[in-house]
Amino acid sequence: MHSDAPGSVTASFRFYEELNDFLAPQHRRRTFEVRCARAATTKHMVETLGVPHTEVELVLVNGESVGFDRPLKEGDRVAVYPKFEALDITPLLRVRKRPLRSVRFIADAHLGGLSHGLRLLGFDTLYDNHIHDDEVERLAVDEQRIVLTRDRELLKRRGITHGCYVRPLKPRDQLQQVFERLDLARLVRPFTRCLRCNALLRPARDDEIERAPDDVRARHLRFAACDGCGGLYWEGSHWRRMRADIDALLAPSG
Repeated sequence: MHSDAPGSVTASFRFYEELNDFLAPQHRRRTFEVRCARAATTKHMVETLGVPHTEVELVLVNGESVGFDRPLKEGDRVAVYPKFEALDITPLLRVRKRPLRSVRFIADAHLGGLSHGLRLLGFDTLYDNHIHDDEVERLAVDEQRIVLTRDRELLKRRGITHGCYVRPLKPRDQLQQVFERLDLARLVRPFTRCLRCNALLRPARDDEIERAPDDVRARHLRFAACDGCGGLYWEGSHWRRMRADIDALLAPSG
């Protein structure tokens, strides 16, 4: 991080809001100086200081919005911001070249509960408890997926352009964080994906409905089937509990 080598430059940094959680304690919520290699870019230094680039929405250098490839110069003042909740920064230069055209996720290992919740809401979400970081990066690049993880080093990988560091430990709180941060309310399509394999559901055929227990067929008219794993779904008591969870999640955003 620090360098006294010839040709190095000194820049001052200030990180805002939740980005401070990634910093060393002595750097949090204050302006501090860092010596950087002359060729260092804003992205290199932001990640060297501990903040994954996927968590950053806006970088100002000397009051001007810049991209991640901006080389740092002697005396630069760098301000780094996360996603803005109440300020429209549309006229400013975003650090990513373009938004993703559709919202698709890939969840790191140990985020099975979060993945289940996103599939319940209708979001295309890949999850494998044994997936390796290289495969996460490959799928994120090839399929333009947003990476969800509690591993900040994974989010620093060059190929990952869109990601979200998941702070909470409980799946319900994780879903709330992702839902609010990525403003997913307008995209929700509940009960359209298989909770087990992520495939889209379709109305079940008569021969598939025959697999359901007699008492279930007697009480329910609507069934959905999954072509991916062969699962069969109906609106039982478990469905009603999930419907209540979805309503509670949507309530704050109206």
